[in-house]
Amino acid sequence: MHECMRVVLDHAATAPFTVLTEKLAGFGLPTVREQITHVFSAETAWVSALRMLPQLRRFDPDTLSSVEDLRRAQREAISFTLDYLSSTTEDELNSLLPRYHEEWTSPHRTPGFILMHVITHAFHHKGQIVAMLRLLGYPAPDTDMQRH
Repeated sequence: MHECMRVVLDHAATAPFTVLTEKLAGFGLPTVREQITHVFSAETAWVSALRMLPQLRRFDPDTLSSVEDLRRAQREAISFTLDYLSSTTEDELNSLLPRYHEEWTSPHRTPGFILMHVITHAFHHKGQIVAMLRLLGYPAPDTDMQRH
């Protein structure tokens, strides 16, 4: 997932950053920057909830004013998730949690299920980002996991 998002970020870096902040109608999050930020924020928020941290960790798109800032957010999300994964066992990943974060509004699921949700969620938004870039005049190269 993150390798595919790196391809998206590499491509986004070919456009002026102002293009990534242009609003497009018809998307829940109207800018490419907001879409990218949402992908990394959703990951860190879900992992925060799995870790039972008091405050769910998210990124503020308004503070990310360059592709390098977006890359930094991605690195932080990756590191945060890898830290979580290194602290849990396979059995824990596949068992319901003994308790859930107070902000948890979804059905009780296993951490493995939630991490799979994070991945499918990211690919959903990656598709929106690629569509937005095309509409903005910057059609992306192949961003699939299985690329040529």
